[in-house]
Amino acid sequence: MAGEVETSSGVAGRYATALFQLALEGNALEQVAADLDRFDEALDAFADLTRLVKSPVFSADEQGRALAAVLEQLKIEGLTRNFLLLAAKNRRLFATPDMARAFRAMLARHRGEMSASVTAAAKLTDGQVTALKQALKAALGKEVMLEERVDPSLLGGLVVKVGSRMIDTSLRTRLNSLKVAMKEVG
Repeated sequence: MAGEVETSSGVAGRYATALFQLALEGNALEQVAADLDRFDEALDAFADLTRLVKSPVFSADEQGRALAAVLEQLKIEGLTRNFLLLAAKNRRLFATPDMARAFRAMLARHRGEMSASVTAAAKLTDGQVTALKQALKAALGKEVMLEERVDPSLLGGLVVKVGSRMIDTSLRTRLNSLKVAMKEVG
């Protein structure tokens, strides 16, 4: 069954593939996915954690010690904890958001779902997420696993990416289009 996994390229893809195969063998796919979601939410919520993960100024030891404390607070244990600490030890912590994204894509394929990402100006309500999933399922004919992001610079609307397709209904893009159109007229 592990042979069905399509491997991703790059550092993030290799790490995600290894994590996926270990989680599959250990029957821990759902737990790892939930842990990665909690870690991503913490990255979005705490600028200091993002700085720790992305900054090359911190040594691998410093990152590992700080990350261990964060993981304890987030109650992330087992395979996911070991994986994130290994990424810190190997100086690959900066790639963890991409690793999590690649893991989710593999999990979606494993489940027979499509993976999609949605970026909104503010956190979507449960009702909005449900409506978006239903609309995407109707359009694609498959269940959709959504990865949500918040980007206040969008001002409003959504940017939805499914595979190589992107639907951008953000207010920022509409205003930029209007700005370009106004320059052409004047």
